[in-house]
Parts: sequence; C-alpha cells; structure tokens
Amino acid sequence: QVQLVESGGGLVQAGGSLRLSCAASGRTFSSYVMGWFRQAPGKEREFVAAIRWSGGRTYYGDSVKGRFTISRDNAKNTVYLQMNSLKPEDTGVYYCAADLNYSGSYYLASIKEYDYWGQGTQVTVSS
Repeated sequence: QVQLVESGGGLVQAGGSLRLSCAASGRTFSSYVMGWFRQAPGKEREFVAAIRWSGGRTYYGDSVKGRFTISRDNAKNTVYLQMNSLKPEDTGVYYCAADLNYSGSYYLASIKEYDYWGQGTQVTVSS
C-alpha cells in the first residue's frame, strides 16, 4: 500500500504562484513514477506532469509546459509541483498519483496507468 497526501492548494490571483506537495508513505520503490493530475468541475481528469523517482526525468502536459515544474525530494519521499503564471483555467482539484509499474512515457497521461491516488487539493485562480 502507498499513501499519498497532497497539500498546498488555495486561492490565488491570476499571474500568481503556488507550490503543491505530495507526501508518500507506505510501500515505496525507487523505480516508480509520480504524477500530478487535475480535474475541473464537469471535466475529465487531466494530466499535468510526472516525474520518474529514479533519475528525475520529467514529463508535462501541453497546457502547463513552461509554467509548471515538477520535482522530488527522495529523502522526504515528497513530490512538488511549482505552479507559476497561474491562469483561471488552471482552477481545479489537483491529485497526486503513483505509478508502481511504469509502462513507458506514452502511458503517463492516462489515469489507468496509476495505481494509487491522493485525496486531492483545491486550487482556485481568480481573474
């Protein structure tokens, strides 16, 4: 079992920044991938970013490239999502997820690739 707890969400004005954290506990392996997704009301869950725990290779959704940065702290078993230049369309519940059986970068944008999910943290960007 893997437990994921997100934090850092909140209300911010357009153009502002937030940093989300995802603390992982329980069964942990250096070979797996951590991802961030978001879901706006009435919309499907959308891939935001992912990072390979070992090596740190990163992947981003097209809508956040150049604005968001995913990183990890292996010693703390924590993954971060630094969000800059926020826009109202970034509003949603942000979820952290763990992929324990990495199938390849092609699959990272699919929610089916991930085995464990956090409870989510709300991010609201006002215009």
